[in-house]
Amino acid sequence: MDAKVIWDDRMTFVGSAETGFELPLGADPSVGGDNDGFRPMELIAIGLAGCTAMDVISILKKKRQDIRSFEVRVHADTAEEHPKVFTRARIHYLVSGKDVDEAAVARAVELSETKYCPAQAMFREVMPIELSWEILPLD
Repeated sequence: MDAKVIWDDRMTFVGSAETGFELPLGADPSVGGDNDGFRPMELIAIGLAGCTAMDVISILKKKRQDIRSFEVRVHADTAEEHPKVFTRARIHYLVSGKDVDEAAVARAVELSETKYCPAQAMFREVMPIELSWEILPLD
């Protein structure tokens, strides 16, 4: 996989990868930025959430679960000193649908964690990751 960022001005960059999509990267004004894009560490957390979300929703669909809404939230703690790496993450899955089987959700989350999600596998090597889920009623 190849990716790149191109500097625009001050602390503004445009990132892209092989797919051709672009996204803005920026920084807080306190460090010379214009608050005009994602912070790189935000993208890492989003990547973790997206990686496991794609696994879990795919598995739930294969298990014929009638999912109506699905969200994955990642909270990452960071070190207080530079380089301020992630020190721990909590991933929470919010699932809503018709007659959703909790065992199916648990198994989908487990398979993502142990077999399919490369982001979880990579991060698990350097920090603890806690997983939780809840099945919400349909609105």
